Amino acid sequence: MKPLVALVGRPNVGKSTLFNRITRSKQALVDDFPGVTRDRHYADAVWSEKEFCLVDTGGFLLSDDDIFAAEIRQHVEIAVNEADVVVFVLDGKAGVSPFDRDLADVLRRTKKPIFYLINKIENTSQQHNILEFYSLGIDKFYPVSAEHGLGIDDFLDDVVASFPTHESNGDAANLEKEEICIAVAGRPNVGKSSLINKLFGEDRLMVSEQAGTTRDAVSLTIEHNGRNFKLIDTAGIRRKGKVTQKIEKFSIIKSLQSLDECDVALILVDASEGVTDQDVTIAGYAQDRGCGAIFLLNKWDIVDSQEKDQKRFLEELRMQAKFLSFAPAMTISAKTGLRTHKIFQMIEGVYNEYAHRINTGLLNRIIEDAVFRSEPPLHKGKRLKFYYATQVSVKPPTIVCFVNYPDAVHFSYKRYLLNQIREVAELNQTPINLYFRERTGKIDFSEKTPNNPANKRYSEKKKRKSVKRKKEREIQQERKKARETKDIQNSF
Repeated sequence: MKPLVALVGRPNVGKSTLFNRITRSKQALVDDFPGVTRDRHYADAVWSEKEFCLVDTGGFLLSDDDIFAAEIRQHVEIAVNEADVVVFVLDGKAGVSPFDRDLADVLRRTKKPIFYLINKIENTSQQHNILEFYSLGIDKFYPVSAEHGLGIDDFLDDVVASFPTHESNGDAANLEKEEICIAVAGRPNVGKSSLINKLFGEDRLMVSEQAGTTRDAVSLTIEHNGRNFKLIDTAGIRRKGKVTQKIEKFSIIKSLQSLDECDVALILVDASEGVTDQDVTIAGYAQDRGCGAIFLLNKWDIVDSQEKDQKRFLEELRMQAKFLSFAPAMTISAKTGLRTHKIFQMIEGVYNEYAHRINTGLLNRIIEDAVFRSEPPLHKGKRLKFYYATQVSVKPPTIVCFVNYPDAVHFSYKRYLLNQIREVAELNQTPINLYFRERTGKIDFSEKTPNNPANKRYSEKKKRKSVKRKKEREIQQERKKARETKDIQNSF
């Protein structure tokens, strides 16, 4: 297990900025507005060739001025309890706060190594601000600037030196397993965090009836049946016209980035409200990014018994989101756990197809058979020929067909070919990209296939043309000799 380092402190002291600095990423959302971070945010980091896991937490408050203060405080306490090292971040510009004294009293009860950072010390003239913090009864501080990276090196050297030693069990190679990345997306307050808590088996994320509780994209890793899953809880995506706050815009950007990174997107729909236009829009975001998708109609337990027609709900969903007709759908309840045990099995089924590679020979037989049964329409009086097909990548399966006129392939015929590929290759739950490229040359791929009747017809046709051209050359040569003989006779 990697050592766990927890960043704690009151709101707006720069914990997320420090988190991004140490992990060398931009995973944590940063803004001058206090209270941006609410859930625990985990990420791996390396310093002096030592790996550890860093945890960003929400701002610690003992008072209940914020409606989320109690839950944030609970998550901070959990992070401190499971951490090997605790980093207490203070604000060098604002000075000592009563909340700092409260948190310092809480941390004194733990026997774990604690490092006290005074952040926002950006020049030597601010060094005198440190004196005020000795009133907390602490002997050693680390003056740093998370934004500019000042003092971070010395601090990290001491942190990694304090890590407990863990004996290697020799199973490190077995820990490296293929990981499936899953993004849970949907409108605000449809139950995304509740679903992840249910799948994880404990309350790892904050849940509230107030919309917009989740602001950052929070990643959690879980192992199920010997396979690793990375769950990403995303902020609710509202219509553009309703988004006014800058922090919400950043949250939505992070949500869309999560769809770019994931293998499978769980698109949550509030069954009690039915399928809305925004649900379809979010599904469109998943389609544009080419990830696998699963529709989950949540809150099925509170749907009126007279309206509980699962078939009708699914038909309505298929009608409005026809572009994701391949995506499986299921009604669930994140609160009661209804059918949530089937989700991981469904994800594995989608992922296996999403990462599947079709044999080249099989793929070409599928295309050849499809063209034989339904020939494409003529293009300017010429036949549209499919020479060769190959799969160039996976996640999702991407296929390139070489034809003589790529732009002449009608979208309806492209859809016909996709359906044939899905049916024969048994890829019914994944997006498939099909592209057409021009290939120079006049020989059809099917004509080059051994023991193919088309190959024999082509060879016979080629021989007849060769004989015809030979006869034409002989006739031209005889005519040329006749003209030369006639010219010589006329000269006498």
